[in-house]
Formats: sequence, C-alpha cells, structure tokens
Amino acid sequence: MSIELHRHGDIHEIRLARPPVNALTPELLSALRAAVQAAPAEGARGIVLTGGSKVFSGGMDVPHLMGLDRASLKAGWATLFAAARALADSRVPVVAAIGGHSPAGGCVLALCCDYRIMARGPFRIGLNEVQVGLVAPDAIQHLMRRVVGTYRAERLLVAGSLVESEQAQAIGLVDELTDAEHVLARALHWLEELLKLPSAAMLASRQVARTDMIAALEAFSDDHLDGFIEDWYAPGTQAALQALVARLKK
Repeated sequence: MSIELHRHGDIHEIRLARPPVNALTPELLSALRAAVQAAPAEGARGIVLTGGSKVFSGGMDVPHLMGLDRASLKAGWATLFAAARALADSRVPVVAAIGGHSPAGGCVLALCCDYRIMARGPFRIGLNEVQVGLVAPDAIQHLMRRVVGTYRAERLLVAGSLVESEQAQAIGLVDELTDAEHVLARALHWLEELLKLPSAAMLASRQVARTDMIAALEAFSDDHLDGFIEDWYAPGTQAALQALVARLKK
C-alpha cells in the first residue's frame, strides 16, 4: 500500500505510507490523486494529509525515476502535477499534518493544502530542486510565492533552501507548530473548527481565494513538462542526480 485511508467522522485522513521516507512514485501519487478526488463522494467534509513521524515525504523517488525511459519519466513527473492539482482543487478543505522533514515534492504537496501544521523541532521544509540541478517550474514557484511573498520566495528558490520548522512558521511557509505527537490532533481540530462555519459561504470563499493557485497549476502544460524533462537530462543535472543517488545508497 502506498497510501492508507482513515476516517475520523466526516474528516478523512489520507496517509502517505511508503517507508522509510514516503518517497513519491507515480503509483503513490496516482493513488493520492484518486483518494483526494473520491473523498467528498465518500462523505468527507475535510481531508488531513499525513506522512511519516520523522519524514512527511522525502520528495520524488529519484533512484526510481533515474531508471525510467524518457516517456515513463515524463509520465511519472506528470503524476506529481496531477496530485498537486487534485489537492489545490479539492472540493473540501485539506490540511497538511507535517510530522517531519518535507523537502521538494513533499513541500509541493503541502503547499497545495489549505493549512499546514508542522512538528516542532529540527525538521526542514522547502523547495530544494536547485541543489540537484533542477529548476522548479513557475507553477511550483507560484505556490511558494503565494505563501511567503515574492522576494522571500525568490531567495529560497534561487538557493534551493530548506528551512527548519521555527523559521518556516516565522516566514509563513507553515501556519503553526506543535509537538510531533499532536500534529494529527491539531489538524483535526483546525478542520473541525472550520467546518462549524456556514458551509456554502465558507466553501465559496475558499474557491475564490484559491483561484490563482489552481490557475497556475492548470497552466502548466505538456510543453512546460517537456522543457523540464530536457533539463533533467542536461549533463550537469545528471551529475548532480547521480551524486544524490550515491548519497542515498550510503
């Protein structure tokens, strides 16, 4: 199983369940997309997205991707954008309960949620694609800009920075911190309070407020993905990715 589904009344928990670090594969991302889209019809009024106790998600499974041919690689990356769009365009609110580290693709998923609660401690989050020779597409950069502001997003993205939880909260990258064992409970509480509001007005306001994010992700076209794949195969990027795979094997 790449995901687990748990029900807390009318709030559904979708848990990334691919130990040890919930590295994202096309199969996991497709399952996540399907679960998010199916949840409202199954009675969910809200969703909590959770991961591991030390790592929410380590991002895309680079060793797996390195073994794919070009067509499969493109299809694999497309599943990340499809899962991101499903979260951004969810008919019900989604909270990211971030129990640990959340770099790269893990951060992308969290940024598409309505609210982010992170475990307090030496856990890091951010879009660090530059560190492996990749450029986060504008649709992904938009997600960062909308929560931390244009200039701060530029600094973080250009450096490929990962920031610890206290700084992440200070700059608005996450909304609140709590002890690791309370992350899920706080996420459920936040949703429970939100769901006490008049439903039609809350959901309509949410839809208007998220229009920019949904539009940015929907504007990410097949041509943009082709350009990203070309960058993947650039010699410098391949060298950085090979070095990353070697580190992961140690």
